[in-house]
Amino acid sequence: MIRYDLSCRKDHRFEGWFASSAAYDDQAGSGKIACPVCNSRKIAKAPMAPSVARTATTKSGTKALTPAAMRAALVELRRHVETNAENVGGDFADEARAIHHGEAEDRPIYGDATAEEGEALAEEGINVARIPWVPVGDA
Repeated sequence: MIRYDLSCRKDHRFEGWFASSAAYDDQAGSGKIACPVCNSRKIAKAPMAPSVARTATTKSGTKALTPAAMRAALVELRRHVETNAENVGGDFADEARAIHHGEAEDRPIYGDATAEEGEALAEEGINVARIPWVPVGDA
């Protein structure tokens, strides 16, 4: 897997993981990569420092993320999505289609969709992502 730092036309930075550099080129060229903040499809690789493979330690020399640290990162991701996107609930698939076809305002959204709805959106060329939606509390 290859990790790239990416940025959109509005200079939102995010990372993407790809099976190969060719996989990135294919997805970027066909508009399958979208900014998670503004949904822009104009994506470019951002400057990044080279990474050297290491054993089970991070760059700072500490051990790899613990399950608690991973959970904390997912809680942070959830809070970011809830702060920066509109919850459209069960209308997610319909609203994603409307945005894709220019029938609704282009904006970041999140909500609920079945696996079948997600697959149908992907088949239509509408780029969406499923993220683990962990509870924010101490559970």
